[in-house]
Amino acid sequence: MSYDYVIVGAGSAGCVLANRLSEDSSVEVLLLEAGGGNRHPAVAIPVMFAEQFHTGRDWDFSTDPEPGCNGRSLFVPRGKGLGGSSAMNAMLYVRGRPLDYDMWEADGCPGWGWEDVKPYFLRSEDNSRGSSDDHGAGGPLRVEDLRSPRGLTRTFLEAAEALGIPYTADYNGPEQDGAAVAQVTQRGGRRWSTNDAYLSPARKRPNLTVVTGAEVLKVELDGTRATGVTYRAGRRRAEATASAAREVILSAGAIGSPQLLMLSGIGPAEHLREVGIPVRLDAPGVGENLQDHPFLVCIWDLPGGGSLADAEKPRALAEWMLRRSGPLSSPVAEAFAFVRSRPGLPAADLQFHFAPAYFSEHGADEYDGHAFTIGPVLLTPRARGHVRLRSGEAGDKPHILTNALSEPEDMASLVAGVRLARDMVATGPMQGTAGRELLPGEDRADDDKIEEDARARTELLYHPVGTCRMGSSDTSVLDPELRVRGISGLRVADASVMPLIPGGNTNAPTIMIAERAADLIRGRAAAPD
Repeated sequence: MSYDYVIVGAGSAGCVLANRLSEDSSVEVLLLEAGGGNRHPAVAIPVMFAEQFHTGRDWDFSTDPEPGCNGRSLFVPRGKGLGGSSAMNAMLYVRGRPLDYDMWEADGCPGWGWEDVKPYFLRSEDNSRGSSDDHGAGGPLRVEDLRSPRGLTRTFLEAAEALGIPYTADYNGPEQDGAAVAQVTQRGGRRWSTNDAYLSPARKRPNLTVVTGAEVLKVELDGTRATGVTYRAGRRRAEATASAAREVILSAGAIGSPQLLMLSGIGPAEHLREVGIPVRLDAPGVGENLQDHPFLVCIWDLPGGGSLADAEKPRALAEWMLRRSGPLSSPVAEAFAFVRSRPGLPAADLQFHFAPAYFSEHGADEYDGHAFTIGPVLLTPRARGHVRLRSGEAGDKPHILTNALSEPEDMASLVAGVRLARDMVATGPMQGTAGRELLPGEDRADDDKIEEDARARTELLYHPVGTCRMGSSDTSVLDPELRVRGISGLRVADASVMPLIPGGNTNAPTIMIAERAADLIRGRAAAPD
């Protein structure tokens, strides 16, 4: 039970690390995953992603009552199983803006500016559009254009243009602003998770061991050095300890990684004592700085049909089985619009997700008919939250609080987003297509009513980050090489390391972080292939 590297979590980051570190046949790598193999049709069929929520493939977290959202608990799904959230997300490939990473660097993270991280995006990518200055080809992560976008998606783009939001062929290029059809992490109309892209090709390597159903209890410490992890696995749930001669790497995500650090005695001392955990290192920043993207859906009836409601028909299943095309290949959100809600902003503060479908309450709410959804998302929320332990037991879900909509500027941007969504629907291209407004509803007309509705319905977009932030100051949990301050032999590499949330969906940036982390661990981060 001794390895060179022990990786905790086979998600978007962990699968990347397992592949890259095991490329060196002289090292032994152990990858521990709490979930299973994720062999289920809902994983493979893109349009079914939301059917995985609240199942055994979901950690199924919820926040504590949110003060800015009328005291509601907000759903926080996280993928459980090989591929993690990349096996359960909407597959939307969004890097964010160069500005995001330059801000990381300015915030005390040298080596994480755009020119530093761009090569890692390119190395990971196998874009169906081919190699260019802005995209890679031949990497593990397949990125493709939509195979069968609904006709209504083109109408949405035309409506955005009519409002002065220009069409952009590539929102992952130098300029993000504008409206575009989404690119997705799919191969031939099927989901392409990090399990598919990175882990599966490496499984036959004799120096890589993968254990599923492994619940990690804590990181083992010898003084101030991490020496391994203790976990439960197998039918009898027997405890075992895996030793790490070189490093333990936590890739359990923005909820799981800070939870594991705190369970190991690394975290805010006063809080650890409150839950009965001996303090090994007082690290006040662990679990702090939680950020996510709040969003609010606006939905209209679609009298003429043509939505993804057609995906429920047997013909759609036959088309996907035979040709991997049709409505079942849709990620539900088929287009974006990145927009600045007011003059003077350095970048877009809103990202509109357009879905030719009725999508409310994370897909759980049903509508008898055709509809479409435009969801404004806050890209750079000012609110910050935290993750804290509920108890000293690893099986107890932690306390999570995002403080969504607690900042006046966040609410003002979201209100502007609802108004802009309505303006899009009122333009010529969509005016003759849309029926009545279902949500928020035509009675929610003025700003006060929109704000009231936002506090009652806003949800989170499945992008928790920041709870083990890296930086150069002593207050950061990690140094810029992702090493836990005060503990040798221990790193974190996942979305929790981000000091600031990127302006867009967070899966691609998480994969980039893992690609760069692998090179940092191997000591060759300056010049990726």
